Amino acid sequence: MATKEHIQATTSDQRAMSKWDMFATWIGANANNGTWYIGGVIAAVGLIKASTLLVVVGSLSYILLGLASYMGYKTGLPAMVLTRPSFGVKGSIIPSIVNVVQFIGWAAINTFIAATSISFILKDLLGWDNSSFHNQFSIIIGIVVMSILHLISISLGEKSVKWIERFGIILVIILVTWESIVVLKTVPFHDIVKYQPAAKFQLPSGKIVDILAAFNLAWVTAAADFSRFTKDKHAATTASFLGANIGLFWFAFIGLIATIATAITINKFDPNNADPSTIAAKLGLGILAMLVIVITSTTANAVNLMAAGSALTNIFHRLKLTPALWIVTLVATVMTFIPVYIASFLTTFETFLDGIGMFLGPEIAIFLVDFFFIKRKDYEVSQFSKVNGSYWYTKGVNLIAIATWAIGVISYLGLNKLNFIVNTVGATFPAMLITAILYYVVANMKNKQIN
Repeated sequence: MATKEHIQATTSDQRAMSKWDMFATWIGANANNGTWYIGGVIAAVGLIKASTLLVVVGSLSYILLGLASYMGYKTGLPAMVLTRPSFGVKGSIIPSIVNVVQFIGWAAINTFIAATSISFILKDLLGWDNSSFHNQFSIIIGIVVMSILHLISISLGEKSVKWIERFGIILVIILVTWESIVVLKTVPFHDIVKYQPAAKFQLPSGKIVDILAAFNLAWVTAAADFSRFTKDKHAATTASFLGANIGLFWFAFIGLIATIATAITINKFDPNNADPSTIAAKLGLGILAMLVIVITSTTANAVNLMAAGSALTNIFHRLKLTPALWIVTLVATVMTFIPVYIASFLTTFETFLDGIGMFLGPEIAIFLVDFFFIKRKDYEVSQFSKVNGSYWYTKGVNLIAIATWAIGVISYLGLNKLNFIVNTVGATFPAMLITAILYYVVANMKNKQIN
């Protein structure tokens, strides 16, 4: 017996995303305010170590992105629907909830950073002072403006997302190249290379790895939402890998050197200055730099909101993608007000990363191992909504996956208490490895018992 839900894989006519579209989508996903901010946060270990960790963690994370993208290309199904064979038809609701929360959170973060830029623009154009009233009022206006832009960007679902990425990436490349030149002209590069923040600001290597992993791995859980619209395997895998890495390295590196340049310029290192709007203002980059930040927020959030909306449709099966996109956009708007009234942006940002980091790694390990090693790239679409079918398990939930995921989260928390882990590799990737091995062993044992 099947549920009333009808699982429809992407048709050949719908597979209209080219290699360039995929490349632009993933550059746009990472060429944004959040990536800039991440670069500023990891500046706490200096340019050389931060750059090295950025390349290593980014490359490893986006190999996993390429694998997850292949799943979407092969099956034509959205990312969270693809967790049904591993977590169960009903069990997939749990990773879907995580995805909805995390991508609404990322959208809110990018919106707040862009709203800060609009705040600077308004104060510059209208001559407002830095009173608490004008600061808060201009931020609120910025949030409203950005939310309207986001509603426009997702108004037609994947079609409008594709076009906003095509248009936005060209402006981003032109304007941010200019912005990079201005930053490097402001402070000599050799001074940036030599700079080291005071010891009280420095972070251990493992902490940096976990911050970068939480940021990068978020995209892995959304990869199939875009790759399912391409006909080309290399567009789904290679273009995704290259686009995401280029966007990451480029923008995080700009955030990294700009934060250090600001510290040198004002003779004070402050991680709160990682905010790109603050950096642009303190380096005198002007209104055009603020507009770059607004544009990059729009392109990045088109991807964030698409991922959140897609995950929401896996929770509420009768909900269509476009209304789901409107819902998550409105919720993201509400969440953007949290740092306005409750906490500093840096505190909110770090709390958010800590919260999602422990869940993402084990989840990704499970659904990748399930597809590539347990089911050997052979998912039966006809079973995705079938009661008592291949992916129904125990009342619709694969208890092995849920238990393994829980163990992965616990291992992450435990590893984070070990000084050796905190000071070296971080907890994320070891927890993923533990989860992957455990799920593979237990799932194989279960299959042998059945057969």
